[in-house]
Amino acid sequence: MHGQKKRRKRTMEGLIVVDGSSLKWQLVSEPMWSSEDGCIGLRISVKTEDARHRELIFEYPFPKKTTGVGAPQLPQRPKVSVRTIEADVRQAIVSGWDPTSRRKTLRFPCVVAVGPLISNVLAIRQ
Repeated sequence: MHGQKKRRKRTMEGLIVVDGSSLKWQLVSEPMWSSEDGCIGLRISVKTEDARHRELIFEYPFPKKTTGVGAPQLPQRPKVSVRTIEADVRQAIVSGWDPTSRRKTLRFPCVVAVGPLISNVLAIRQ
């Protein structure tokens, strides 16, 4: 590998407290294009701090920007706000997610409002 730089995966994570539950969040994947699934948006994982309970994965849509040729443009490092993650966790709890239960992982599709920040939740797919 002479002359090539090694690509490093960007890591983002943090701790939040929502309704008395201490939760750890981390970036699972940034927006990318996959030959099998097409365009995949930003994904964030939320677990309890001890990681023994139900996991929640927020799936944000792929940005709709295109290049001059019409191909989808991959965004560079989307911005993630801790307040937005807290608000989305509250929406998931209202919709039925229980962070202390021991069921399978819940994928939670979300909607992007205006700009790069993440906002409201659409529905639950179990």
